[in-house]
Amino acid sequence: MTRVCLDSNVLVAAFAARGLCADLLSLVLSDHEIIVPEVVADELRRVLTTKLKASAEAISSVEAVLARCEMIPRGDYASPIALRDRSDEPILAAAIHGGADILVTGDKDLLSVARESPIRILSPRAFMTLARGGTL
Repeated sequence: MTRVCLDSNVLVAAFAARGLCADLLSLVLSDHEIIVPEVVADELRRVLTTKLKASAEAISSVEAVLARCEMIPRGDYASPIALRDRSDEPILAAAIHGGADILVTGDKDLLSVARESPIRILSPRAFMTLARGGTL
């Protein structure tokens, strides 16, 4: 079973609207192991509450999904790759530390280092294409 780490931008899109990221989250929850770095979960909560003004009921639903995920606690994990946006380094480092096979993100800085990364970094569309084709 593939261990998949979803970045906060993918999770926000999955919870905020129907579409590709919502389908992706559903697929990962049913067919793969999902890991979520604590830093990603915190960012998800912040965006949903402060930017999107999600209701308490919506946040409760998000928390129920997060409870099904393996959480990777904050730590001093070193990123093997220097990123343009240094705030992305803890996400990559936690995904690697948590044993992710794949990091799914829409973040262009993370996607730009995919070839250098010790784990696969895929866009949501690329992940879904591979998953539907059975080539993950």
